[in-house]
Amino acid sequence: MLMMEIILSVAVAAVTALLFRNTVRIVPEQQAFIVERLGKYDRTLGAGFHLLIPFVERIAYRQSLKEEAMHVQPQTCVTADNVQLNVDGILYLRVVDPEKASYGIDDYRYASTQLAQTTMRSEMGRIDLDRSFSERDEINDAIVRAVDEASDPWGIKVTRYEVRDISPPDSVLQAMEQQMRAEREKRAAVLQSEGERAARINVSKGQREEAINLSKGERQRRINEAAGRARAIEATATATADGIRQVAQVIRQRGGDTAFALRIADQYVAQFGRILEGANVSVMPLEVAQVRSILQTVLGRSSSTGEPPTAAADGES
Repeated sequence: MLMMEIILSVAVAAVTALLFRNTVRIVPEQQAFIVERLGKYDRTLGAGFHLLIPFVERIAYRQSLKEEAMHVQPQTCVTADNVQLNVDGILYLRVVDPEKASYGIDDYRYASTQLAQTTMRSEMGRIDLDRSFSERDEINDAIVRAVDEASDPWGIKVTRYEVRDISPPDSVLQAMEQQMRAEREKRAAVLQSEGERAARINVSKGQREEAINLSKGERQRRINEAAGRARAIEATATATADGIRQVAQVIRQRGGDTAFALRIADQYVAQFGRILEGANVSVMPLEVAQVRSILQTVLGRSSSTGEPPTAAADGES
């Protein structure tokens, strides 16, 4: 009898626990439970405490409202210039309509990743190899738009997509490395040529400035020399003019012509004597009286002034 009571108590406790389990539901934050009544969608339970009708209502689906990150498996893509690349990425999405996510598609995660793969192959086929590395943002935006538009009936929202890795074949990597090496060598050659060009320009400018400075200095030197010669000529001319003026003044005085003639004759005889002393052969004029005639000619001028040429005549005798 006691055993029957124990068994009955255990059975009642089990039924009570089962009823409590099927009646009371506590939904965690950022989750949504889909309730079906007799196999048909009835309502969506949000976070909090809820009661269900046992054996009539049940929790059919549990959906997380958090943003999820799903790895998109690497895919072989062919670019516009016929280069095969292995590309993978990360897809970020979240459930915005739990009912559509539960009944709109069997597995929205798998469907979204497959759609991201096909869209990625399509987008990579529109660009060439070089642009595939530099236009990742455009590729990501195109995949997000395509997947988000296609997944709208599934009750999910695609927030972003990121291309994680682009792996070209080894042959393509070697070609790219050679291209980069050639590009670096080209830039180095260009920089070197530009440096040499700038050096030549600087040297030519320096030589030009040096030539200009030298020409300016030479010009100034010639100007200074010309100015000096001009001042010397001017001083000499002034002195000569002063001397001539003084001689003329002396000649105008009484006996000036005679003194002037005697001075010229004296200089002539002295110069003639020096010529004879320096010559190896002495040639004498046939008529030594030429000197006397010169004196007579010079002194004859003094006779016109009224001076008697008696001294000259005495010299002749």
